[in-house]
Amino acid sequence: MPTSAARVAPAPSIDYRDVQSDDGTRLTAWTNDSEGRIDGPTVLLCNGLGTGPWWWPAFLRPDCGVRIVSWNHRGTGGSDRPADLTHCGIEAFVEDALSVMDHFGIDQAPVMGWSMGVNTMFELAFRYPERVTGLFAVAGVPGDTFATMLAPLRLPRLVARSLTVSMARALKVAGRVITPVSTRLPVGPRGIAVLSHSGLMFPVADPLGAANAVREFLVTPIEWYMNLAIATSEHGRVSLSKISVPAAFVAGRWDVLAGARDMASAAARIQGATYAELDGSHFIQMERPDAVNALLQEFLERLA
Repeated sequence: MPTSAARVAPAPSIDYRDVQSDDGTRLTAWTNDSEGRIDGPTVLLCNGLGTGPWWWPAFLRPDCGVRIVSWNHRGTGGSDRPADLTHCGIEAFVEDALSVMDHFGIDQAPVMGWSMGVNTMFELAFRYPERVTGLFAVAGVPGDTFATMLAPLRLPRLVARSLTVSMARALKVAGRVITPVSTRLPVGPRGIAVLSHSGLMFPVADPLGAANAVREFLVTPIEWYMNLAIATSEHGRVSLSKISVPAAFVAGRWDVLAGARDMASAAARIQGATYAELDGSHFIQMERPDAVNALLQEFLERLA
């Protein structure tokens, strides 16, 4: 099966594994603790679309206090595209999450998600509640994500969804022209400095790690990434009344890709859920890694 190029710069302390999902798609899974040296609980990470471990600088440190298990999405980061190219939405990602859990021998665990991964983790908890003990959402909402984008502009949900989905469709068509350029863009500290003052991202704690993250992200062809994005845009809201496990939400106040007010609204609809809003963007875990990890540790202590 076609796949994006393998990891550009393998993250330190990360162990990569091949895992086969239920439909036969080979996935690149990863963990920050292959030898069981981290003294802390195991958490399944449903990552942002097309991203890998470099986007989580706190988890690359041996003293992070949590064992992370995750995977790279279909057709990204070394994972194969599925034989059925339409099988790449949130429902497929839930199947992948279960396959990764089974591979690592995890019967149930707390699950955290970032960005579109929040959709995945809530769908996982809705369909397979026996596998999930808690939900930790970072810069993401439980469904209908595209309607929450461009939140700082205060657009009506239908308008925001129409604009962002149309943009994704246009980029998918233009991808064959853009990809030869995007995959060759030089990304270093200077590029990260520009990006971190663009409004999309704020200054990050580790510019070199962020450069590795962006370089790895740009390996994925634009047309395939937009195909994934369009497929995930079809995922509607998860019924939060069916969520019975503890939940916590961490939002970036100036997030243009997952509105903070929509995250606050979701938290208010789940009994006992907590909500924290930090100064930052959609990439809050790169800008405020210690603060996000501290909130995760508090949540895990509450579960314990």
